[in-house]
Amino acid sequence: MAKPRHSRRTLLAWPLLLAAGPALAAPARTRIVTVLGDSITAGYGLAAKSALPYQLQLALTKLGVAAQVRAAGVSGDTTAGGLARVDFSVRKDTDLAVVALGANDLLQGQDPKRTRANLDGIVRKLKSRRIGVVLTGISAPVEVGGGYARDFNAVFPAVARAHGVPLYPNLLDGVARQPGLNQPDGIHPNARGAAIIAARLAPTVAKALAARG
Repeated sequence: MAKPRHSRRTLLAWPLLLAAGPALAAPARTRIVTVLGDSITAGYGLAAKSALPYQLQLALTKLGVAAQVRAAGVSGDTTAGGLARVDFSVRKDTDLAVVALGANDLLQGQDPKRTRANLDGIVRKLKSRRIGVVLTGISAPVEVGGGYARDFNAVFPAVARAHGVPLYPNLLDGVARQPGLNQPDGIHPNARGAAIIAARLAPTVAKALAARG
C-alpha cells in the first residue's frame, strides 16, 4: 500500500494550524468584582486570605467563574460613608459591585429612610457608570424594636426593586449569632464564618455576572 504523499506546502502549514488551535478556545475574561462595605468586607481581625473578599474569589472559582475580587471595605463605615466614597473606592474597570453596607447604620440606630436614601444614591452612581450591582441586606434583630426592625429590614428589598438589581437578603445568613463562626466580639465573622458567607453569596454574584454577558 502506497504511503500518502504530502507536499512541502502542507507540511509547512501544520505548525500554523497547531498554533492557531488554542486561539479557538480562548479562556474567559477575568471579571472584576469590588465589594463595597464595612469592617466585614475589610476583614476585621482576619488575615487577607481568610477575609470575605478573597474567600468570595475562591468560591467563585469553584463555580467556574474567573473573577478577581477587590476589597473596598472601611471599618465603621455607614451607608453615608459608602455614598461619599463610592466613586473612588469602586474603580472604573469593575464589572460588578457588591454593596454590603448598612450594619453600622443599624448599630447606630439611624433612620431607615436615611439608609434607604444613601443606598439609592450608591446604586444610582454605580449604574450611571455601567457597573453592575448586587445589593446585600442586613437583618435587624427584633430586640432593637419591632417597628424599627421592620422598617430597617424593608429598606434593602425596596432599593433592589426600585433599581432592578439582585438582592442577597442577609449577608450574615447562617453565621450571625453562631459563636463558633464569629470572633469573640460576637459581631465579626471568624475565618470559618467568612468562608460560609462567601460560599452562600457566590451563586448570586455568579448569576449577576452571567447576566451581564
